[in-house]
Amino acid sequence: MAVGIAALSLILLMIAAYRGMSVIIMAPLLAMLAVLLTDPAAVPAAFSGLFMEKVASFLKLYFPVFLLGALFGKLVEISGFSRAIVTAVIGIVGAGRAIPAIMAVTALLTYGGVSVFVAVFAVYPFAAEMFRRADIPKRLVPATIGLGAITFTMDALPGTPQIQNIIPTSFFGTTSWAAPVLGLIGSACIAAMGLTYLGWRRRAMMAAGEGYGAPETLVNEPEPVDASVTVHPLVALLPLLVVGVGNLLLTMAIPRWVSGDVITLSLVGMAEPVEVKVAQVSALWAVEGALLMGIATILAFAYRTVAKRFAEGSKAAVGGALLAGMNTAVEYGFGAVIAALPGFLIVKEALRAIPDPLINEAITVTSLAGITGSASGGLSIALAAMADQFIAAGDAAGISREVLHRVASMASGGMDSLPHNGAVITLLAVTGLTHRQAYKDIFALTLIKTVTVFIVIAVYYLTGLV
Repeated sequence: MAVGIAALSLILLMIAAYRGMSVIIMAPLLAMLAVLLTDPAAVPAAFSGLFMEKVASFLKLYFPVFLLGALFGKLVEISGFSRAIVTAVIGIVGAGRAIPAIMAVTALLTYGGVSVFVAVFAVYPFAAEMFRRADIPKRLVPATIGLGAITFTMDALPGTPQIQNIIPTSFFGTTSWAAPVLGLIGSACIAAMGLTYLGWRRRAMMAAGEGYGAPETLVNEPEPVDASVTVHPLVALLPLLVVGVGNLLLTMAIPRWVSGDVITLSLVGMAEPVEVKVAQVSALWAVEGALLMGIATILAFAYRTVAKRFAEGSKAAVGGALLAGMNTAVEYGFGAVIAALPGFLIVKEALRAIPDPLINEAITVTSLAGITGSASGGLSIALAAMADQFIAAGDAAGISREVLHRVASMASGGMDSLPHNGAVITLLAVTGLTHRQAYKDIFALTLIKTVTVFIVIAVYYLTGLV
């Protein structure tokens, strides 16, 4: 019965997300439903003392990353930098290599700090143009953009500033560059297998006589791409490089600048001093500082262009950051409530039966990410409830916390991309396609991503590489 209550709440949240209901509304309602069915008298205290407390703690740590990432992505867009990058790549590789070209451009944008959702809007017009010229079926556009945006650049490549790679730093005391060799191996596997699959699908569909698009797929067709780009592509690349290099340098420099494991803040007007644990926030400071540097670089090279649309663009960025941050925060609060229920404790004990620490972690994280339809949400739920268990098991087996970080991060981006995932829904909406038309290929990438996590685990055990 106890397990059934927890499962019911999780399933209802998945159904609500699939039907397009707001997670911000449904997560607290379903969390309190689970408490109501367990202990009705505990509902008020669980809402204020547990759910809202966890929501606030998540936003306190991670909202600046959401906000700066959204603002950086919007400035890359309105400055014309993203268009310059995409146009340059198209000119170099040609329309015939549309699939690897669009994957590379999308990967470059997301690894450079542009949010997944912004990258989708920025790349789609160019993807449609390239696919149309090469007469490649439009149904492959979402999967191609997804391969570049929501697989290896989201959580496998070391140093990526996406939130799925940042969340584990607070639990494991690591940095965004954790386990770089394993991350690179995993990224190469995902990219290679993903491109191989999409190439095979392209050939099979075109052999069956399918071209760019049947009339029913030609929805939300973009206007022809404007080739009159005034920004040099090397200038356009500079902010992305600044974010990547800045993140690496700050990651190395901050521990040297800060003396001690704890910073104590005691100002004249404060009633009590505040202590900040450096290990929990140094990776966040590095990413935030790098994004600020990237924003400053854009303003330095494109101030006049950005200034014309800054007010409008910044409002859109703030709105997007609030929505994305709150969606993830309420899922974190939801997870904290579910983790406190007797049913989840039974499941947690059952998961202990999986003897291998890394396989245990991977299965737990990817399962919760799949249930919630959110990589960051499922990752937050899993680590909030079980990070101590993962650390203890890892320490006992001599497994580096960097490896725990990389496996957890990569696992979050596996089964998260089920049909109710927000990024999947956005991909399909922007491209004007339905789940029936295009989801099959996105799901294939989901399977590739999930399998790759276990390949990385095997590589670690066979070689000891970190």
